[in-house]
Amino acid sequence: MRTFRAGGFLAGWKGIVVLAGLTLSGFGVAAVAQGAPAPGLLKVRLGGDQIETRVVVDLDRSVVGKLVSDGADGRIVVSLPRIDAPSDLRGSGQGLVRRWHVERAGGSARLNLELSRDAQVHRRFLLPPGDGVKAYRYVIDLKAGPGAGPALLPPQARAMTAVVTRAPARKGPRVVVIDAGHGGRDPGAIGSRSHEKDITLAAAMALKARLEKSGRYRVVLTRTGDAYVPLDGRVKIARAADADLFISLHADSGPTADVRGASVYTLSEKGERRVASVLGKDDWLMPASLGADRTVSEILLDLTQRSTRNRSAIFAEMLLEHISDETDLLRRSHRDANLAILLAPDVPAVLLEMGFINNLEDERALTDPRRRARLMDSVGDAIDAWFARDAKVVSR
Repeated sequence: MRTFRAGGFLAGWKGIVVLAGLTLSGFGVAAVAQGAPAPGLLKVRLGGDQIETRVVVDLDRSVVGKLVSDGADGRIVVSLPRIDAPSDLRGSGQGLVRRWHVERAGGSARLNLELSRDAQVHRRFLLPPGDGVKAYRYVIDLKAGPGAGPALLPPQARAMTAVVTRAPARKGPRVVVIDAGHGGRDPGAIGSRSHEKDITLAAAMALKARLEKSGRYRVVLTRTGDAYVPLDGRVKIARAADADLFISLHADSGPTADVRGASVYTLSEKGERRVASVLGKDDWLMPASLGADRTVSEILLDLTQRSTRNRSAIFAEMLLEHISDETDLLRRSHRDANLAILLAPDVPAVLLEMGFINNLEDERALTDPRRRARLMDSVGDAIDAWFARDAKVVSR
């Protein structure tokens, strides 16, 4: 369970747009249907910048969108079948979108995005109502075309961008830091017959054994016994180890005992906006490779954060895919939050909630050594797949 104090050591980073990339809160409402809501399309919102932009279409029903134009002609067009829309719904753009409008076409609503620069659709997905949101949200994530990032930088920074925007090449074993949540005086969540701190340590040991079998990894644990380790200390361990990946293991606790399932957290946009103030107090967080020039360092730190956040979110999706055969998942299984444990700007990191300790079925699975080992084997498979993907990125 996440028991991070409100006044704790919190920060984050920016990332290339993915599901956990830009959050849905804080978006400007570009246009809203006037008067009574039209059936189907309710409003359109945009957020982001010239590197990444998110478009959110609020709907009163589920839809399977179709990409009509992919941006090659300077426009991205998405058709929303059997969706009605207000007439003459349009607005000014933001980030990669210069302007937009919605038209009706053959019983569908068609969203036209006029681009301000070369861009492409990175991801499209539908979020169902939930967590206090009543509408469906059709999300379109755009990212700038190849080479757009460096073009925005001053000349003295361009030569360094390749270093911070690509997966690192490393000779020898990859370094994976496994963080067993809670410990010592902090028991975490409490189930009917178990404590979270004991479950997370046992899971960390099982995952360590799984990874070390292959000989491809050097595994570092943030704790090896029932010890209390502060949150910032766990992040320091990852940075000191020059980690390629950081995974924090937890067991959730819900308001009722009928909620069950795993979920994965990556850092939220709210967290990323606080990084500057935290770095000002804790210089150990700043990657040494970013140089002494303040302006250039800030630009390169931003690029580092974008790359790290993107890679974290990609791993989160791969992790969910691999563990879904071993455990149930929450309906919204990839989440973002302002968590201190996910702080380091240059270490891809996720927090895995392995299940709900106050749900009897989840607790039985988490305390059963065989079932817990199978879950950790699937986590290990996700780590293998993610590093294999990283290797392909580096070789390009």
